[in-house]
Amino acid sequence: MRVRVATTALGITADLLAVPACSTNAVDTKPDTAPSARTGKPADTAQQAAPLTSATLETRLLDQSDLGRGYLRKPERPTQSDDVTVIGCPALSELGGDAATGGTLTFPHKAKASFTFGGSSSEVSEELYSDNVGKLSGGIDRIFDAMTGRPTYQVVAGGTPIDMASQKLPAAHDLGDEQWSQLLTFSTGRRSTVVKQTAIRDGSLLLIVSGSPALVDRHLDKALAKATATS
Repeated sequence: MRVRVATTALGITADLLAVPACSTNAVDTKPDTAPSARTGKPADTAQQAAPLTSATLETRLLDQSDLGRGYLRKPERPTQSDDVTVIGCPALSELGGDAATGGTLTFPHKAKASFTFGGSSSEVSEELYSDNVGKLSGGIDRIFDAMTGRPTYQVVAGGTPIDMASQKLPAAHDLGDEQWSQLLTFSTGRRSTVVKQTAIRDGSLLLIVSGSPALVDRHLDKALAKATATS
């Protein structure tokens, strides 16, 4: 089975977002209130723009002309329902296996595009979501807490064991109102795949860029610029 490790690793349903992060202390189940991977100002629910429609979000995704030569857009795949079990991380286990193997968040307005580069295994994906500011901020914060709360755990997907390692990263840029970033390593046998994932909230819009670390760093700024452009 080929696990989708180069796309988003945040396929978590909205009704499970309140699950606390994994912790090495089994007694302490309170979520981390100041995660090191998060930076920026908290959501101000008194001042927030109206959510954008999915159709509008589609027009704000990067395309091949934005990325440059050598990029090929991947067709969207239907949602998979493989039997996935998370071992060693109760919070992610409750959130569901998609939290570790890919999927799409269930905020009401969304758009997504994924690309391969240079005919290689290097990939980058962009996702845009729009919703109430408080829901976006609280939801994505809890998701990152759950994924980085325990540095190592294991996922069994379709009978294939996958060793997972997660690491919070400091914000590389002062972008948007809030930012989260992490590095994920997926290992099966002798093969490992490293995925960087950065999420930025700007008003009522949430941008997630995932994939090969170099490609995420290369395209993050332009993805946010296009996503937040008003004309």
